Amino acid sequence: MDTDKVKQALSKVNDPELNQDLITLNMVKDIKLDGDKLSLTVMLTTPACPLKAVIEEDCRKALTGAGFKNENIKINMGSEVRKHGVQGKELPQDIKQVIAISSGKGGVGKTTVSVNIAIALSQMGAKVGLLDADITGPNVPIMLGDQEPPTVENGKITPKERYGIKYISMGVLTPPDKPVIWRGPMLDGVIRQFLRDVLWGQLDYLLVDLPPGTGDAHLTTCQAMPLAGGVIVTTPQDVSLLDSRKSVNMFKQMRVPILGIVENMSYFICTKCDERHEIFSYGGGEKAAKELGVPFLGRIPIQLDVRTGGDLGRPITYEKQNHEISKIFKEVAKQIAASASVTTINSIQPVISV
Repeated sequence: MDTDKVKQALSKVNDPELNQDLITLNMVKDIKLDGDKLSLTVMLTTPACPLKAVIEEDCRKALTGAGFKNENIKINMGSEVRKHGVQGKELPQDIKQVIAISSGKGGVGKTTVSVNIAIALSQMGAKVGLLDADITGPNVPIMLGDQEPPTVENGKITPKERYGIKYISMGVLTPPDKPVIWRGPMLDGVIRQFLRDVLWGQLDYLLVDLPPGTGDAHLTTCQAMPLAGGVIVTTPQDVSLLDSRKSVNMFKQMRVPILGIVENMSYFICTKCDERHEIFSYGGGEKAAKELGVPFLGRIPIQLDVRTGGDLGRPITYEKQNHEISKIFKEVAKQIAASASVTTINSIQPVISV
């Protein structure tokens, strides 16, 4: 037995999301042979990989098929988020992937989704930042329960930290009751400053919570940085879905990969009768995703704990981690991370292991 035989066996194991084998993707590390005992590490492209157990089991089957005994195989599952980039654009600082979260209209719970997805990714081991790009209507600090101003060091802003994530927002830079009445170029400058002059440190993911619509903030975000992808949040009813299609087409025109559509406020489970009520119709998000040829990332129901958690600054994914809706947010986060891994791998040349 030698390392070449290990690599040959694992070259037949594909990452189901990336549709390439582990050796071509350079995901197999630290192969060690000690007599008939084998240990190695599989470095996934995200700590939120939804198919982690499948990949580990496929590796075991391939290695036992090559002659290794199952009891002598030790597989360590690690992760390393790869940096996304395109020609002519580089991510600032040590940020690996930027994901924009958008909606065609207001009132669909986009910021609630952004905050809970950020916390869910952090809980799965990722280093996460959240940039509130809704300059005139910032709600991220309210939902995270901290609106105190950040500190400034040598002209750079230290991001706020809460529930395992870093964040910045106009909501921590201005009094809560003071309106921000600015024209487009000023909004453009602030978003670029949030990206450039905030000491984010090392981040696997920077989520950008965009304002509703398809305006200046969206153009700035798409132009200022290489995006691993965009996520669209919608509700099931027709008026929301129509506007969501505008967001999808906006990302397409800006050549931003579309990671998928999340259907928020999908249904309501009555706490008294335990019956399911589809207040805003049903299935519209999935139908729109199929029509537009983009992934459908999941359904998030209406639930009182989600609303109260956001109002009190204690998001449900932090406050009630084992709640059924927290689990749904985590599954959606896994799908987003997996889709971002695909677009990132496609944006760079695979590294062949030697």
